[in-house]
Amino acid sequence: MSKIKVFLDSSAVIAGVISSSGAARVLLVMSENGQIETFISEHVIVESERSLARKVPQALPEFRQTIKDARPKIIQNPTQKEIEKNLYLIADPQDVPILLSAMKANVDYLATHNRKHFIDDPKVAEMSGIRIGTPGDVLAWIRENLNSE
Repeated sequence: MSKIKVFLDSSAVIAGVISSSGAARVLLVMSENGQIETFISEHVIVESERSLARKVPQALPEFRQTIKDARPKIIQNPTQKEIEKNLYLIADPQDVPILLSAMKANVDYLATHNRKHFIDDPKVAEMSGIRIGTPGDVLAWIRENLNSE
């Protein structure tokens, strides 16, 4: 049985760092315990650090430790050319690098709190071939998957 692969965008990573009990934290702990395989991109790291530095600077050391503990695989950012070729995938051009990184990682799920661009537009999941949901959704899908084995 291969491990379930989950891509975390920066909203999910930040939620996992800030909340000690939310679904995003559970996903990071599952990654730390080797129960699932997590993926982030270089872009997610930079975006998360920038956002935390601005909003909750005291959480930066926790962020760095969490990333170290969860040991996500880090996906290289897509090139500008790749991004431009794939702008049709999602409404907000700024989200294209995230979606392309998740596609490149060949993940089962993408965890995000970005409802507007990722979750509420079913075409995004359809075109990317990735099941997209909130960390809570992803956790529920993982549990379903594990229970059906």
